[in-house]
Amino acid sequence: MKNHTTYQDWLPISAKEVKARGWNSIDVILFSGDAYVDHPSFGSAVIGRVLEAQGLNVAIVPQPNWRDDLRDFKKLGKPNMFFAVTAGCMDSMVNHYTANKRLRSNDAYTPDGRPDMRPDYATTVYCTILKKLYPDVPVLIGGIEASLRRVTHYDYWSDQLKPSILHDTKADLLVYGMGEKPLTEIVERVRNGEKLSEIKDVAQTAWLQSEKPIENESNTNSITLFSHEECLADKIKYAKNFKHIEEESNRWIGAQLIQQVYNKWLIINPPNPPMSEAELDNVYDLPFTRLPHPRYKNKRIPAYEMIRHSINAHRGCFGGCAFCTISAHQGKFISSRSKQSIANEIEAITRMPDFKGYISDIGGPSANMYKMQGKNLEICKKCKRPSCIDPAICNNLDTSHLALSEIYEIAQQHPQVKKAFVSSGIRYDLIFSKGHDTPENIGYMRNVIHNHVSGRLKVAPEHTSPQVLSIMRKPSFDLFKKLFRFFNDENKKAGLKQQLIPYFISSHPGSHKKDMAELMLETRALGYKLEQVQDFTPTPMTVATVIYYSGVHPYTLEPVYTAKTKKEKLEQQQFFFWYKPEYQKQIERELQQIGMVSPFENKKKSKKKRKR
Repeated sequence: MKNHTTYQDWLPISAKEVKARGWNSIDVILFSGDAYVDHPSFGSAVIGRVLEAQGLNVAIVPQPNWRDDLRDFKKLGKPNMFFAVTAGCMDSMVNHYTANKRLRSNDAYTPDGRPDMRPDYATTVYCTILKKLYPDVPVLIGGIEASLRRVTHYDYWSDQLKPSILHDTKADLLVYGMGEKPLTEIVERVRNGEKLSEIKDVAQTAWLQSEKPIENESNTNSITLFSHEECLADKIKYAKNFKHIEEESNRWIGAQLIQQVYNKWLIINPPNPPMSEAELDNVYDLPFTRLPHPRYKNKRIPAYEMIRHSINAHRGCFGGCAFCTISAHQGKFISSRSKQSIANEIEAITRMPDFKGYISDIGGPSANMYKMQGKNLEICKKCKRPSCIDPAICNNLDTSHLALSEIYEIAQQHPQVKKAFVSSGIRYDLIFSKGHDTPENIGYMRNVIHNHVSGRLKVAPEHTSPQVLSIMRKPSFDLFKKLFRFFNDENKKAGLKQQLIPYFISSHPGSHKKDMAELMLETRALGYKLEQVQDFTPTPMTVATVIYYSGVHPYTLEPVYTAKTKKEKLEQQQFFFWYKPEYQKQIERELQQIGMVSPFENKKKSKKKRKR
């Protein structure tokens, strides 16, 4: 990789850069809530490069100022085709606020972590400005925020049930999920003379229309949801809708979803089948500089610092965790890159001027799902389970880690690579569950512990209570204990002093104070003083959020308790911090109330004995 010195190695972000390329006009102008980092882990860079590969003149306006005279929205003029808008790699509200609805002090996708460079509900704000300035120019929206808000959804920060984001943005078309395939088809259609607002048959797109869709009772590929207004009036109807939404988002061939939104109709076309290896390779083989735009010279972009020397080997996640949005956006089916494409990226990383021999991560949404799929894909094509591993691992799922081990070997054998680490979270249930604890899979875990841990290995048991784990769609805590013992044994054998770092969530639907007290006792017995913890944050389009808002599980319609008030949430959170003296008296009182013995009693008795 050369040491890039000219602005023309990046997509243009200013009128001056557009002029330097000799362009008379721009085909697509992409507005993004993130800084422009030309790296395949940043969505706006990927979309920009995909459009460029189609022969288009593409420009990016990163983090436009929406509070001044709107010069950022005017500086490049009108595009020939359409404006494209994304809030960035995160939902802007998740990006801005903590679970307690407090403003965050930094933004990982902004130079120097500045927290004020994008608005709340960024997609809507950007679209509203563009529609006002250029009412005759079509607007296409996509990215995480648009994708997860494509249908009636609960917005935690306003404590409201909101309609499809298309209603507020007035956008002409929405692309949900990973957008390369639908966007490629849309561009080809627009090139051939179709208007963006008239394109109605592309997979993974959604739009609002005035006309009621023609009902066809024999059409089994269409599901009409309860209207937005019905959901406002009845939380149970909102919950019932979600079951269809989640199932159809995770099918190989899904159904079209239809919902009335006030006086209009929302149409959501089903998703594409998973991308093939060749299609995914084509995306990652595009000419990314892998660097932030020169505009940010001498500025630090925290999210980039984390992933600059990392490799994304695959997409999708079949875990289906109740609190996670990955499958809602990327789908449950795994799309994996070829060994050669990954090897090419390893080579590109080693040529980066700041590379010191360490690849920070080879992974994906879950580190160890590379190349995993159904043994018989015809069974997968008919399946509508949102998770392939809950309540038990599907008999049709091939959980072999051999292909991933070969990728690690390719990295480790490169002469410029000292170490290739695994920093993405590992699904240990794919290794230690009965019937999947094969010598090959156990060997994979042993290899990771001995050769691919940078001091700490992250995993996510999330809770210890069987009842809560069942709602979370997470495996038994007994499997974590298996990993814990195995990890410690292997470290001892190898003379290593590495740490196994578990992640946990408080206030998740189904979690009571007693469950958190038991979590405290279980983890304390293993010697943990927990660090990686969080309070549950309801985000659009997850099972857990539907439970939080509606009070029932969308698949059973049975009531589920959720801690909601500040007092209830703090009562759960405090059990994470039992080792801090300021929490111990309150924890003791809570334990007394629920009839449990305090773990601090023995400590007090031993102190008294020492005094005597």
